[in-house]
Amino acid sequence: MAQDPLQLAQRAIAEGRADLAIASLRQLTECEHGNLAAWRLLGFACHEEQLEPEAAAALTAAAALDGRDVPTALALAQSSYLAGLPSVELFRRVLQLAPSDLVALRGLAAALAAEGQREKAVAVLLAALAAHPAWLEGHKLLATMRYTGGDTSQFAASYAIACAARPGDPALRMAWFRAVAQARDWGAAGRIIDEGEQLLGPEPMLLVARLFVASESGDAAQAERLFAKTASIDDPVRELALIRHCLRKGDLELAETIAVKRVNSASAALVWPYLSLIWRLVGSPRAGWLDGSPPYVHAFDLDFSPMELDRLTDLLRQLHTARSPFVEQSIRGGTQTDQNLFLRHEPPLRELKARIQKAVCAYVAKLPPPVPGHPLLGAVREDVLRGRVFFSGSWSVRLLGQGYNVSHTHPMGWISSALYLSLPSRERMGAPPAGWIQFGTPPAELGLALPPHLQMEPRVGRLLLFPSRTWHSTVPFADGERLVVAFDVRAPRGRAPLMSFNQGSRAP
Repeated sequence: MAQDPLQLAQRAIAEGRADLAIASLRQLTECEHGNLAAWRLLGFACHEEQLEPEAAAALTAAAALDGRDVPTALALAQSSYLAGLPSVELFRRVLQLAPSDLVALRGLAAALAAEGQREKAVAVLLAALAAHPAWLEGHKLLATMRYTGGDTSQFAASYAIACAARPGDPALRMAWFRAVAQARDWGAAGRIIDEGEQLLGPEPMLLVARLFVASESGDAAQAERLFAKTASIDDPVRELALIRHCLRKGDLELAETIAVKRVNSASAALVWPYLSLIWRLVGSPRAGWLDGSPPYVHAFDLDFSPMELDRLTDLLRQLHTARSPFVEQSIRGGTQTDQNLFLRHEPPLRELKARIQKAVCAYVAKLPPPVPGHPLLGAVREDVLRGRVFFSGSWSVRLLGQGYNVSHTHPMGWISSALYLSLPSRERMGAPPAGWIQFGTPPAELGLALPPHLQMEPRVGRLLLFPSRTWHSTVPFADGERLVVAFDVRAPRGRAPLMSFNQGSRAP
């Protein structure tokens, strides 16, 4: 008995093979133009495959068949927004059908900002937050818009208003704390905790927040007291703060013990970079095991014609609309785009994505054989080697004279990158290594005497690929523009083996 093609497509999507579903659903919609379910499912399958322009086209056909279906209308608006297509009116249509849908309200605000109507976007969020003061996603988006728009002092004001209206809401208060802590405004963060303790009492989450502020602001004595007081609390924020605290004071043995316990937990992506620093500091062969010896950094020169470079750089400059970098990002003296570039519809970006996918396949093919438990080498690779490369994010960074990136890692990625598209002349850049990328640089605030283990000169058209867990930074340069595309490759699906090794400084 023949199986229902829609059920087969749904099964393929559930098994992570939406590409197979797309082929069958396209055949079905060609034969049955009025099959609403097939058009909807085709849109969802394209979305799963990160083909947002195709998803928007399929969902447009579905919406034409049923213009009052809210999930279809919302999916169409979201895919259009992600593809960089006009979406303001599409989100307004959703809100006509479902006036209280906060997901659609957030989408409308984001779409307005993306289409150059930032003040209207802020007004939409303020009105929604007045009615829904506990709406955390709305507060976060508003704070981001204000900060990147240049308001770096009052960007979190909506949280304060909401907490005054809802003084007993711990989730709201902690979201406010995280917003100001990301900006490293330790005084404001401390006041949020003080007020929270007066209203809520000695909550463990507030105690961990106070510990975090003490440790990161340099109050070592207060941090020591609070680490002892919170010893019974199993919290990843506390553990990460303790690792950093131990590194600052040189207690590498305790830092390693804590980090090793977390390598199979949900916070593994955050602790692996610290193990790299610890093992390099103690001279352990595990450092080479983790980072590669030489490091797992490979360069690929992508062939761009002058016309292709001009089209791409002109487009990227148009997308750099922010006045300040995102508060949580590593940029100093520049800006970053705020949408996933490789979901957009513009041909230069789609062509770039295809080239980069091929380079990622080549990078993975060059890696050593799989190593169980390794954050890079332990991942299941078969899908990537077949060309199925997906991205957890892609963006552009534009640095100007004296700009740089502080040392950081990419916890949302498996493989990360830097593709150089516009650089100052060597004379304007300054004496080497001005403007170069560095790998293995510890965060400056840890005060570690550890030099980079690799420095690389940027070249126009050169793509660097490296493990997302690798510390990397940019050396400040004298003058000019440094325009880069960066991305994180999503770890392939499939369960990788867990890490297992003994304590100490032996290689696994």
